[in-house]
Amino acid sequence: ERAHFISLLYLKFNFLNKLFFKKKFKSLNTTFCNINLENPIGVAAGLDKNAEAIRGLFNLGVSLIEVGAVTPKIQYGNRKPRVFRLNSDFAIINRLGFNNLGMKKVRSNLKKNIGYGALGLNVGANKDSENKISDFIEVISYFSNEVDYFTINISSPNTHGLRNLQKEKNLEEILSRITINNELKKIKKPILIKISPDLTDENLKKIVNLCKIYRIAGIVATNTTINREYDLKSSCAENNGGLSGKPLFNQSNIILAKLYFLSKGTIPLIGVGGIFSGEDAYKKICIGASIVQLYTAYAFKGPLVFSEILEDLNTLV
Repeated sequence: ERAHFISLLYLKFNFLNKLFFKKKFKSLNTTFCNINLENPIGVAAGLDKNAEAIRGLFNLGVSLIEVGAVTPKIQYGNRKPRVFRLNSDFAIINRLGFNNLGMKKVRSNLKKNIGYGALGLNVGANKDSENKISDFIEVISYFSNEVDYFTINISSPNTHGLRNLQKEKNLEEILSRITINNELKKIKKPILIKISPDLTDENLKKIVNLCKIYRIAGIVATNTTINREYDLKSSCAENNGGLSGKPLFNQSNIILAKLYFLSKGTIPLIGVGGIFSGEDAYKKICIGASIVQLYTAYAFKGPLVFSEILEDLNTLV
């Protein structure tokens, strides 16, 4: 976590821009939810929770950054230590618990960083909130003019009870209330949902059906996993929390492919989970993703990972 903090400082003050040259590839230009993008590579939520390093990240070559998760009130998160690096597995376990500076501070930071590229906001709920859906609505309303899209985070394993919101009855209430709020307030920004890689086929069918009914703009597949049925070699592999990185690649791809099949390609998908190379990104695109996001690879391979993936991807498309 300390390394993450130091890395964000370098990005915040744009020190890395002096070391790396941002390349552009016209062949990688694309669109997602009517948002024009220079390439299909984005930063997943969690890397820049508080919108502190947006300019620096865009200068590394990405075309989209998802900030957050952001909650209405400032939230410290779970007790430390809460981030574990699994070096032998190229993976990370985190149980951060939606730590962020709260929506007012994050919006202040966002206002300083508009104009560098496409911005999404990962929407969270406070741990002690009595009505998490109201938290979602409050954050969306507060940022309605600041970002290009919203992702409703109903799949983090580190907030008690949050994953229950993926159940059909709960999800229908969320999407219904958000839809009504957006219509009343004339908020027209795309709404996405971020789902778990641990869902059953029946769960996925119900989610896709509700997304069609409520005209949800897209699905982010996937968040971290609580599954430990992998051949993990690192000594801290049994720590509680969400697992990300290479071990998640195949499972997240399975969920991605199933979503594409169930929706018949009608719901735009963001592929997340275990991307470390251009070939990894290309595979997710081939099985249904419109764009991809990464985070853990940055922790292991450093700031050059984005330009390396773009160069590789440019030779594959």
